[in-house]
Amino acid sequence: MAVLSSARMQRLMRYLGLLLAALAVQACSVAPPPDSTIPGPAARKLVLQRVSAVIVTDRSNLRNWVKRGFPMSQAPGDADGGSATPIAPDGYFLTADHVLARMDGRNVFVIHGVGGRLTPYQARVVWRSESADLALLHIPASTPQHYRFTDPARWLPIGTPVIHGGIATGFKSDPGKLGTSLPPERAFTGTRKFKIDIPLQPGDSGGPVVDAYGGLIGINSAVEFLVPMETAFFVDSEASRPSPRMIESLIAADRVARGALRDP
Repeated sequence: MAVLSSARMQRLMRYLGLLLAALAVQACSVAPPPDSTIPGPAARKLVLQRVSAVIVTDRSNLRNWVKRGFPMSQAPGDADGGSATPIAPDGYFLTADHVLARMDGRNVFVIHGVGGRLTPYQARVVWRSESADLALLHIPASTPQHYRFTDPARWLPIGTPVIHGGIATGFKSDPGKLGTSLPPERAFTGTRKFKIDIPLQPGDSGGPVVDAYGGLIGINSAVEFLVPMETAFFVDSEASRPSPRMIESLIAADRVARGALRDP
């Protein structure tokens, strides 16, 4: 059995003490009032420019279906789908992990707008987390229209106005608000779940939750209903905010693995 020296034990105790102090400061800090700015036409235009979808199917090519405007008669009958969120200029997207639940042995496509035209790209799955309900995908395409996370050092208080960019309802739903406060991120902050008061529908999973300035807060995950006496009442929707630092690390490692050493 390894035994820590007295000096190492003291350093470890100091480190743990600093960690506990940081957590205590965060727990005791008070959220500021939310920015009351409502997402307007500029934020909605930004979301529209970045609209993207994920399709999981046995098919090896979706170009004809997409080119002809998604006719129902040619839709892949085996498809699972959801939304995708571009987060880097060189083809990286976040989506909800449960969108990929039946991906084994099948093809994953991201349909993304390039030059005013939607184009399907076969995607690689870089990383998945079932517990966080997040997945990181990559396509071989430039994605200059991408989201940037809101400042990790900034509070996102409960009541902050938001919109979302899911493909099912993102362009017709009214703005909503955060139902959960997100304090500034610390060194050990991981993925955090938060609530929004906008009802989601199938297809919205994996889409972005965005503030009034187009900053990415998190990724759509689930919707919750209360069902008393067989009548469903909307309660709230859930989204996931990963640590931007962790996502950046995953992307950097994947760039190295595929020989793209720099962020374009």
